[in-house]
Amino acid sequence: MIRQRDIELLAPAKNLECGIAAIDHGADAVYIGAPRFGARASAGNSVNDIRTLADYAHIFGARIYVTVNTILRDDELADTEQMIWQLYEVGVDALIVQDMAVTRMKLPPIALHASTQMDNRTAEKVKFLADAGFTQVVLARELSLEDISEIHRAVPNTPLEIFVHGALCVSYSGQCYVSEACYGRSANRGECAQFCRLSFNMEDADGQLIARDKHLLSLKDLNQSNRLEQLLDAGASSLKIEGRLKDVTYVKNVVAYYRRQLDQLFKRRKEYRRASSGKVTTDFQPQLDKSFNRGFTHYFLEGRTSDIFSFDTPKSLGEEMGLVKEVRGNSFTIAGVKPFNNGDGLCYIDNIGRLQGFRVNRVDGNRLFPQEMPARLLPRTKIYRNFDQKFEQQLSRKSAERRIQVEALLGETPFGFSLTLKDEDDVSVSIAVEYKKEQARTPQKENLRKQLSKLGNTPFELIDLQIEWTDNWFVPSSVVGEWRRQVVELLLSARRINHRRPSVVIGKSTLSFPQKTLTYMGNVMNREAEAFYRAHGVTDIKPAFEINKPEGEQVVMTCRHCLRYSMGWCPVHHRKPSPYREPYYIVSGDGRRFRLEFDCKHCQMKVWGKG
Repeated sequence: MIRQRDIELLAPAKNLECGIAAIDHGADAVYIGAPRFGARASAGNSVNDIRTLADYAHIFGARIYVTVNTILRDDELADTEQMIWQLYEVGVDALIVQDMAVTRMKLPPIALHASTQMDNRTAEKVKFLADAGFTQVVLARELSLEDISEIHRAVPNTPLEIFVHGALCVSYSGQCYVSEACYGRSANRGECAQFCRLSFNMEDADGQLIARDKHLLSLKDLNQSNRLEQLLDAGASSLKIEGRLKDVTYVKNVVAYYRRQLDQLFKRRKEYRRASSGKVTTDFQPQLDKSFNRGFTHYFLEGRTSDIFSFDTPKSLGEEMGLVKEVRGNSFTIAGVKPFNNGDGLCYIDNIGRLQGFRVNRVDGNRLFPQEMPARLLPRTKIYRNFDQKFEQQLSRKSAERRIQVEALLGETPFGFSLTLKDEDDVSVSIAVEYKKEQARTPQKENLRKQLSKLGNTPFELIDLQIEWTDNWFVPSSVVGEWRRQVVELLLSARRINHRRPSVVIGKSTLSFPQKTLTYMGNVMNREAEAFYRAHGVTDIKPAFEINKPEGEQVVMTCRHCLRYSMGWCPVHHRKPSPYREPYYIVSGDGRRFRLEFDCKHCQMKVWGKG
């Protein structure tokens, strides 16, 4: 018998609407921001909204994870503890946390997941976290398949959560201090200023210009949709879509696409199965490049490649549509086969490397009439569509249904009748009704099937009806409908009651923390976090950058993305000497200079700056 492993498709939700849409379109779990202390400060949600989402998700056996993944001040610890109790009481399945102070609070029996903000990139670190009681660990985005496999071998019973889609942070998560240093907005406190999406000049030690006005730290978006099988084989259990600030149409499209990919995979690989219930049907064809994207990359999943950055623009390019064929007057033609719609948003990179965008006013075959003719539009320019008017309108309406399959048994008792519903998870409920038996004049089977199949406003779908009657009894349709309503309500209640939250690991870690010294990069901001680390063998602990900015020049970003590599001068991969003298600097629009250091031993680039 094949031993199956549950695989979770984990979707983002900036609010209740997005969370419901994620469940409807096939998510096995949703992560959503807490009212406070989440790593997207602008994406907080009320406890009541989270309760509503949890109630809905649990019908399908899906889970709700709430992000409480900022580092905390001492004066915030009591409020955080109180909020966690509220979240537990409304049905939250687990918390995604960064600050170790949470482990020392008086908590309800709620599971804790180790946020990627903890910088989880080594087997040793993940083994410590699992031993400390974290029931799921979110790994760093920069890891390769080999890295993931090594961690899985070290902790085979700990679910590993892997990002598979969405925006990429150029710095290791939790190790970016440039927003705090420059603007007093801490990424570890949920207030990232998106420094990495700015444009920069790049200069050498002599002030020579290497690159002008380029988005040198801006990465393409992650897309592992054609690497899911390899990720599962490497040990991933939870596949995470990034995007807690994205709108509902993004969530619908991306979740539906990954749901289809996984369901096809599960048909071939019986050792993997989905982690929740309900068959999803959509009335649109999911297509990833129709949603916000900066171009796609596998990042470092298969090693270092040259396709991870997007120097020309940090904005969405969208779907490639074709090449400009002819420009004439107030219109132009496209050489391509994809249809356009009035109101589409198009864009292109012009001949000086700048992104230009415009709206289509009218379409006549392959000839497009913009609202205003865009600048520097030349023949053979590649055109992208970053807003598909027809597709967005389709997704703005109800676009999916998720149904749990049920079987019905209509029986009889000495005093009347019984109705039983059993769903695809073998949850079964019954009612027995006292009702006078009268023979019908016409066959009743089809009418009974019709009445019991009327489940359109419920999450259920009737796939089989058995009638075990001793005669062709007559029961009015309105009465059968009332029986159906009663048994459906019972089944809904039973599914919610049967929902099991993740197991909670109780007890203290027996392992020492992998490091004996923590610099400001340890992100220790409060006394309880400090006490945790000291209890696990750390002897030297510096305060967090946010409460004691180190003087002078400091490492403000630690990146796998390397500008020396992207320029073609990597001594390991290219062996081509640079014409410029190091150190190199990137210079922001306000004149701030940041020195670049290349750590070839660890294949990293460090960005140095002053607070």
